[in-house]
Amino acid sequence: MVGTSRSTIAFRKHRRSGVLSMELVLTLPILALLLAGLLEFTMLFFARGEVVEASRVAARKATLPGVTLEDVEDEVLKVLHPRFHHSVQVAAELGERSGDVVAVVVTVDMSAAAPDLLWPIGYSLQGRPLLSETCMIRE
Repeated sequence: MVGTSRSTIAFRKHRRSGVLSMELVLTLPILALLLAGLLEFTMLFFARGEVVEASRVAARKATLPGVTLEDVEDEVLKVLHPRFHHSVQVAAELGERSGDVVAVVVTVDMSAAAPDLLWPIGYSLQGRPLLSETCMIRE
C-alpha cells in the first residue's frame, strides 16, 4: 500500500458496499418469480393428480350395473377437495350393456387449484381447465 492513504482505502470500501445491495435488488425479483412459479406449478400438479384420481374412481363406479350420472358425480365429489366443488364439471357416457365403453370426464378450473401468481408476466390461469378422461369397459 505504498502511496495509498487511509482515506482512499476507506473510500473504496464504502463505494464497494453499494454494489452488493444493487446486485441483491436486481436478482431478488427473479428469485421471487422462480419461487412463485415453483409454488404455482407444484399446486397444479397436485391438483391434477386429484382430478385424475376422481375420474378413475368415477369410471370404476360407472362400470357397475344400475349406476346413474348422479352416482358418478357423487363419487367425484367424494374424491375431490372441497375447494374444487364450485367449479367441477362431470360428463359421463354410461354404456347400456356389458362390454360397452364407459367414459368419465372431470373438469376443474385451474384458478381453483392455484393462486394465479404468474399473471404479472402474462401467464394467467383464468379460464384454463384441468381435465381428465378415463375410459373403462362396463361389467
